[in-house]
Amino acid sequence: MNLDNPAVMLSGVLIGAFGMGFFIYGKKSADYSALAMGVALSVLPFVAHTMVLLWGLTGACATLMYAARRLG
Repeated sequence: MNLDNPAVMLSGVLIGAFGMGFFIYGKKSADYSALAMGVALSVLPFVAHTMVLLWGLTGACATLMYAARRLG
């Protein structure tokens, strides 16, 4: 996580909190797509170091989960 830019750090905390929520929801309801999304969003702030990459990958994860739910 980039600690030099407060916007990236705050975005990482926010996205990680959503990831934790998805993980807990997926674990309680045995929804493996939500569980995988939670893990991905929790790990994502440690991998993405720029604002564009962080929000772009978050949008891609959300789009994949939306598509998986609509098609399946």
